[in-house]
Amino acid sequence: QVIKCKAAVLWEANKPFSIEEVEVAPPKEHEVRIKIVATGICRSDDHVITGALVMPFPIILGHEAAGVVESVGQGVTAVKPGDKVIPLFVPQCGECKNCLNTKGNLCSKTDLGTRAGLMPDGTTRFTCKGKAVYHFLGTSTFTEYTVLHQSAVAKIDSAAPLEKVCLIGCGFSTGYGAALQTAKVEPGSSCAIFGLGGVGLSVVMGCKVAGASRIIAVDINKDKFAKAKELGATDCINPKDFNKPIHEVLMEMTGGGVDYSFEVIGRTDTMTAALACCQYNYGVSVIVGVPPAAQNITFDPMLLFTGRSWKGSVFGGWKSKDAVPKLVDDYMKKKFVLDPLITHTLPFTKINEGFDLLRTGK
Repeated sequence: QVIKCKAAVLWEANKPFSIEEVEVAPPKEHEVRIKIVATGICRSDDHVITGALVMPFPIILGHEAAGVVESVGQGVTAVKPGDKVIPLFVPQCGECKNCLNTKGNLCSKTDLGTRAGLMPDGTTRFTCKGKAVYHFLGTSTFTEYTVLHQSAVAKIDSAAPLEKVCLIGCGFSTGYGAALQTAKVEPGSSCAIFGLGGVGLSVVMGCKVAGASRIIAVDINKDKFAKAKELGATDCINPKDFNKPIHEVLMEMTGGGVDYSFEVIGRTDTMTAALACCQYNYGVSVIVGVPPAAQNITFDPMLLFTGRSWKGSVFGGWKSKDAVPKLVDDYMKKKFVLDPLITHTLPFTKINEGFDLLRTGK
């Protein structure tokens, strides 16, 4: 059966979402149709609106969510109708080179980088006003119902509160894993985190859980500092308070640079600052924020020659299908909190207000 439901459709760049009635086709072979119960707003969705992340239009955005399986296509064995699930914008097919390698997590089946906006078979499941509507990162969660490939669905604990664990679908896992999986932060080490949105705060939590002794939070919005301290930051600094480059300030504060630094904004200037502020011989800097399209970085290669490591991290380095159910279990066992990352809860029809709150740093 085709389902008619509400969705937030983005018809073109730099315009608000429009709440439309869309038609959602039934799942094909190896596909799953789910009812979205809760979805988060992430800066990566906003990057599509501004053109920093290039995608085709019209499109249904959204990639951080939780929901319930409504129906399954032929050949789907991992989930059944009624199961609680989290959509995975980085799928885990279990067959590609990255899935088979213990060090890899960026499944080749992800739409990240290809920007096709289609299901793996090259078609879409959404129609609006007679027009085909593109998918986003194989998830498209700004709709009451969506269709996913089974490799992009993780079954989770049926007792989990979906309006909280939806954050494990992107923001929380991305930041927490950048510290624990990608950087492998060690006990007693020093860390600097650039950017204190939901993902940056999750990096702070990851550094704390890993046993870092000094966690320096960096943001130009001082309103973020109280929450960063609550979650484990030992120092909070605002680059606007200094008349010298922030990497020099951090070098002085730590006597030669931090062991680990994280860029969680998605700006090239802060990426180079994060690299420069880590220890010149064994420091590790991790890029977590999505880099803007068509921008390059120019930096002095001496920064790397002396021994620093520069890394990237997508979805916190977690193998999604394996890790998401475990992270939900950890949340249920109170190994970490999610409430401080939730600033507002809005009805679906107020999605544009939600994005205004994101853009104003609230």
